[in-house]
Amino acid sequence: MAQHTRTRAVYDLLSSMRFAVSLLTVLAIASVVGTVLKQAEPYPNYISQFGQFWFPVFEALGLYDVYHAAWFLAILSFLVLSTSLCVYRNGPGMLREMRNFREQATERSLQHIQQRAEFELAISPATALERATQYLTSNGFRFRAVPRGEDGADTLIAAKAGSYHRTGYLLTHCGIVVICFGGLLDGNIPLKVLQLTGQKVIETRDIPQSQVPPQSRLSPANLSFRGNVNIPEGTSANVVFQNVADGYLVQDLPFTVALKKFHIDHYSTGQPRDFASDIVVTDNETGERFERTIRVNYPFFHKGVAIYQASFADGGTRMQLKGWPLLSPRVASFDVAGAVNQATRITSGDTEIRVELSDFRPFNIEDLSSNTATSRVEVASVSKKVLDQLGSGAADNSKKDLRNVGPSFQYRLRDAQGQAREFSNYMLPLQLDGAWYLMTGVRSNPNEGFRFLRLPLDADGRIDGHMQLRALLLDEKSRAEIGRRFARNAVSGSAVSETMRERLAESAEKVLQLFALRGFESVGQFIEKGIPQAEQEKAADVYVKVLEGAALEALQLARERAKQPPAPFEPQTLRFVRDSLTSVSDSFAYGAPVYLQLVQYEEIKASGLQLTRSPGKNIVYSGSLLLVLGIFAMLYIRERRIWLLVKPAQGKMLLAMATNRHTLENEREFERHKAALAAAARD
Repeated sequence: MAQHTRTRAVYDLLSSMRFAVSLLTVLAIASVVGTVLKQAEPYPNYISQFGQFWFPVFEALGLYDVYHAAWFLAILSFLVLSTSLCVYRNGPGMLREMRNFREQATERSLQHIQQRAEFELAISPATALERATQYLTSNGFRFRAVPRGEDGADTLIAAKAGSYHRTGYLLTHCGIVVICFGGLLDGNIPLKVLQLTGQKVIETRDIPQSQVPPQSRLSPANLSFRGNVNIPEGTSANVVFQNVADGYLVQDLPFTVALKKFHIDHYSTGQPRDFASDIVVTDNETGERFERTIRVNYPFFHKGVAIYQASFADGGTRMQLKGWPLLSPRVASFDVAGAVNQATRITSGDTEIRVELSDFRPFNIEDLSSNTATSRVEVASVSKKVLDQLGSGAADNSKKDLRNVGPSFQYRLRDAQGQAREFSNYMLPLQLDGAWYLMTGVRSNPNEGFRFLRLPLDADGRIDGHMQLRALLLDEKSRAEIGRRFARNAVSGSAVSETMRERLAESAEKVLQLFALRGFESVGQFIEKGIPQAEQEKAADVYVKVLEGAALEALQLARERAKQPPAPFEPQTLRFVRDSLTSVSDSFAYGAPVYLQLVQYEEIKASGLQLTRSPGKNIVYSGSLLLVLGIFAMLYIRERRIWLLVKPAQGKMLLAMATNRHTLENEREFERHKAALAAAARD
């Protein structure tokens, strides 16, 4: 008996509306989370977004893949069970109520209905009944006439219209069941079972897909999946990758998709306006080929798999680079060849550096007035007194200057310890503040913006002049000659003793030596530590003038060694020397011993495709249709019931009307029916 009572209690709970509404509320909240938080992203993205504390909390809650979380699928299952039991429990009663005319109503019960009226019969009861039934029929009512009274002399007409509004409840509940069932299909419960039993294991290693073991691969018959793949032009793919937790699963496809050509159009701002892919799909079983063009919101379907145009990327653009030393007295450059998504190695002194080319852009629309595009690489602890003598390297932000600055490429330099910095270099020079520069940006992690280093171009529009000057400024063996040239030219035509010339040369050598350590930072630190504070500003001015004069002599020496004519002494030459000093100083904070210059490239595009198999999609659409129809039926179909009790012995007719919702429209309808039926009772 107790067992029967507990079973009944569980049944009542599962089939109750309150339980179903509670589950729906939890699902609604979970769906909001799944909509706001981007799902199935790689875990490093979530760690970067939420930090080390909240990341494991949200992971334990399954918020990174809400719609496939075990608790979400469990709620869907309980909701299917609960709503089905609710329909099973209440459906038969609703169907009976829809067929019921309620002809058992008595005169006493009709007297308690709020909307009622009595009429005197001025005609025969039979004529009044005939007129009344004709009116009810013309207004869409169905009715039954039953005798009443002890002798059956009275007649009750029970009429109804709109009783099918109760189908709205059934359609709504059935729609919820169908939607949840479709969600369970797309939730791929069989795969969850395989994972729980260890038959399928998430792969976390960064290995080629051909080396992924069978326990991390899914067959083409997999019930449901959603994966992505980038296909370069001229290549094909027959698998997609599903991001799962902290790894991935490889989904084998029942066909091979090849990319013939990728098309992209841009707005004037550089944003993509439209992109499309010319693809060839080859069925693995029949060999049948399908050539299609897909674009955003216009997918191609084959064997239940939808192929969507999702994104685009670089497909392995091949580049020829020239490497320039930044922190050594070497002048000569060296060649580097590579391709996007590949790695190569270069040598800087005794250190081997791994170059990982990550992206290429054929053109870039930049606001050259913004700090993002032109800000200098910041050097920590640089003496303000030295920088004040040079002026700011930042651009004026008062106006925007949008221009296409040409191709750029991004790469990472990784040292032997695995530490890496990301760089972004422009191929073409940019004109900033009246001078031309090659720009190279650097950042320590993806969440930062790039900080840019300006490399000034010489009078021939090349970077060679700057690199020659940079090498001499860092060359210990050339400082003495530069100092002597500076001392000779600085006091040319003046009656200065040889001792003063030697001291001036030594001062120039000392400044060059300080500058070669850490640029302006080391010069500033020397001034701050060795000179009284009251004299630091004056000393900074002197040191900068000596450094500029020595750098000008270094420029002439560099051109002489390169068998080039001397640089003319004019403002443009002095501007170039100052920009070179700033660039060399900032190079110490650049974070890399080399600068990679893009010489030429062969662009290869790649299309980002998303492939999905969603057997529950059409089921969910059907359930949504049922849900909408049910809601409309409940909202817009009004049930109205009319009872007419004709009493010939008393010469009266009693009218009563009831509805499922009390509205102003019901009041107006009752008054209309009352007037019409009163007229039908008169001669």
